[in-house]
Amino acid sequence: MSPSAPARRLRLGLPRRMFSQVLLMQVAIAAGVAVLATGLFLAPLSRLLDDQAMRRALAIAQTTAAQPQISTDVQRALPSPDGPVQKEAERIRKASHAEYVVVMNTRGVRWSHPDTWQIGKIVSTDPSEALAGKEIMQIDSGTLGRSARGKVPLRDAHGRIIGAVSVGIEYDSVRARLIHAIPGLFAYAGAALAIGALAAYLISRRVQRQTRDLAFSDISALLAEREAMLHGIREGVVALDREGRVRLVNDEAQRLLGIGDEVVGRSLDDALGKGRTTDVLAGRVTGTDLLTVRGHRVLVANRMPTDDGSAVATLRDRTELEQLGRELDSTRGLIDALRAQDHEHANRMHTLLGLLELEMYEDAVEFVGEVVGDHRATAEQVTEKIHDPLLAALLVGKATVAGERGVALWIADRTLLPDRLIDPRGLVTIVGNLVDNALDAVAGTPHARVEVELRSEGRTAVLRVRDTGPGIPAERRELVFTDGWSTKQPPAHGKRGIGLSLVRRLAERQGGSARVTEADGGGAEFVVVLPEALEGPEPAAADRGVPVPARRTPTDRAPAPDTPAPLPEEESR
Repeated sequence: MSPSAPARRLRLGLPRRMFSQVLLMQVAIAAGVAVLATGLFLAPLSRLLDDQAMRRALAIAQTTAAQPQISTDVQRALPSPDGPVQKEAERIRKASHAEYVVVMNTRGVRWSHPDTWQIGKIVSTDPSEALAGKEIMQIDSGTLGRSARGKVPLRDAHGRIIGAVSVGIEYDSVRARLIHAIPGLFAYAGAALAIGALAAYLISRRVQRQTRDLAFSDISALLAEREAMLHGIREGVVALDREGRVRLVNDEAQRLLGIGDEVVGRSLDDALGKGRTTDVLAGRVTGTDLLTVRGHRVLVANRMPTDDGSAVATLRDRTELEQLGRELDSTRGLIDALRAQDHEHANRMHTLLGLLELEMYEDAVEFVGEVVGDHRATAEQVTEKIHDPLLAALLVGKATVAGERGVALWIADRTLLPDRLIDPRGLVTIVGNLVDNALDAVAGTPHARVEVELRSEGRTAVLRVRDTGPGIPAERRELVFTDGWSTKQPPAHGKRGIGLSLVRRLAERQGGSARVTEADGGGAEFVVVLPEALEGPEPAAADRGVPVPARRTPTDRAPAPDTPAPLPEEESR
């Protein structure tokens, strides 16, 4: 026996799909508005019809009271069904389609009435206000039922009140007019409801397409998942609207950019200020994996436009990777220096071995003394002028690398830097970047030379790095400090265009500056000024210094000439 299908439970309440819910709610709203508008229209319409009926009755009464023959007949004749007042009143009633036209004297005795047996009797309603000279409009009930009434005083030729005229419009006719207007009003309301339902359907279909027929619960879940994802991922996300205003910024983007939730709704220029980071996020700089520096962080940015004209930008923190890359570069430089020393050492040992085998013992002793003196002189000449051990070690290593690359690295005569640096590591980064850039610019060219000058002026440190390269054109001297700008091939570990940008940012962070000019005799000269870089009192005047020669082989003892040769354009690291 096959199992029976499970009974379907009756599901009450709103439909699940957004399309159905939106359509149902809009139709309900349209119907409610139509009913409310109809009710709001009917109430003043009823009052308007009552007012029109009362005014009509008052106008008939005024016309009747204005006829002099009626006032004369009231004064001369007695009330009678065949009297002239009754005949004239009936004529007016039939002509105006009024329910009644009653003429009375000052005591309220009727001179006319549609029911002739009422003639000669006192009226059923109080005529005192009309007899007092007032014109009255009202809805009241009398011997003929409920009616819209108008009452006016009746005057003789001298203007004295001799009675009153009361005219009534049958109230059922007023109600009939209202009832007669209701079908038309409902027709208009129905048409408006139909148009509203059609508009609701079209809007709901559009909502259905835009929301991909999702339910409200699905959209709510997606929004919750999006919030959790955006604020949980370790990548910065910045969403922009079509006007370039910040629409969303997640926690990681706030951390990387150094901003808060207050930037939402503001333009990028207002939220971040002018700079390359703003240009990249705004799409004014195009490309993929664009490098930018924000504060002390190196960021990689990508921007993706959306169909509605807005955009989403992602940010990755590349600071640690860039530091690892620079450490790798430093390690490679150290390896190159060790390789150069090994090569030099092998050549010298071979030379020493040959001198010993030729039994030229005095020449061998002299050769060993010169080699030891060169090594000692290089280190001593650096440490005499640069007392900070980190900077001295850096320049000794750079001298070895420069010698391997055929470049003469010199320490300027004016150089003198005491061991009182507040942030020696920052200055090591600045010097290392500038020296590396200079070595890259002049390497492989004849008579290549790089000169480093480091001196103190009070508590200010001044760094100058000159090279014999072709220099930097004036129109590009600011561009070289831009994040990501470089004409070099990128290294294996990442991208270029960060070194000089970091140099300027490190300088500006200490209240200083970094600029590039043309060196004397050609080439480029980078000048970095760091105020408040040293502690303590102003050092003594600098002693005259001597150049630091690159390490040389025994066959190459003479220093390189100073005449620079044309080189490819210098680039930022």
